[in-house]
Amino acid sequence: MSLNELLHYLRLGGVTLALLLFASVVALGVAIERLIALWGVSERSRALGETVHKHLLRGDVTAARTASERSDAAVADIFLAGFDRLERVKTNGGGVESAVERERAQVGLRLRRNLWILATIGSITPFVGLFGTVAGIMRSFKDLGLDVEAGGTGGTATVMTGISEALVATAVGILVAVQAMVFYNYFQARLARVIVELRLLGDEFVELLKERPAPPVPGAPSPEPAARGDAPHA
Repeated sequence: MSLNELLHYLRLGGVTLALLLFASVVALGVAIERLIALWGVSERSRALGETVHKHLLRGDVTAARTASERSDAAVADIFLAGFDRLERVKTNGGGVESAVERERAQVGLRLRRNLWILATIGSITPFVGLFGTVAGIMRSFKDLGLDVEAGGTGGTATVMTGISEALVATAVGILVAVQAMVFYNYFQARLARVIVELRLLGDEFVELLKERPAPPVPGAPSPEPAARGDAPHA
């Protein structure tokens, strides 16, 4: 299709085709924004998880919290919610599970932000294109009637040209819907994997937080092993 033909169809499509092209641009913009937002989210979360878990295995909660505060990984907010809950209750992990689960749900919502736009575009653009086609066909039959009233022959060429041009709206609507749904399904599949990874990291975090060893008391003498040998004399 040449540029002149494309411009011709754009002029014929009018408002309907303009809306479809705008929806296509919006879908592409949302896809790019989500690609940037989700870029490396799994890798950063796993790296932070390894760091926090190492600190917790040594019983160093302060270092684990500091690492979470300095990180921009998605799982950092989940870890910080657990640390905040631990400080408030002052127990060995009581209530941490619920705090981690709530924050994990919030993180999931943030990761899915704007995906509803792709789903909406994918579901309504075929109908917008169909509306444009119906309007174009009605216009073609109106032109046929005017041609007959003016003494024309009312041949099929008068109608078929207009109908073929009107069908462009349906074709564009389907293409935009396919574009949006491809993006939507891709992000849904990717986010499903990310959410599972965040759940696993959060569960391991809670377990380590509960089972962490007690931190050493500064200045306290280290216990010495009992000497093996003769029993003490009476």
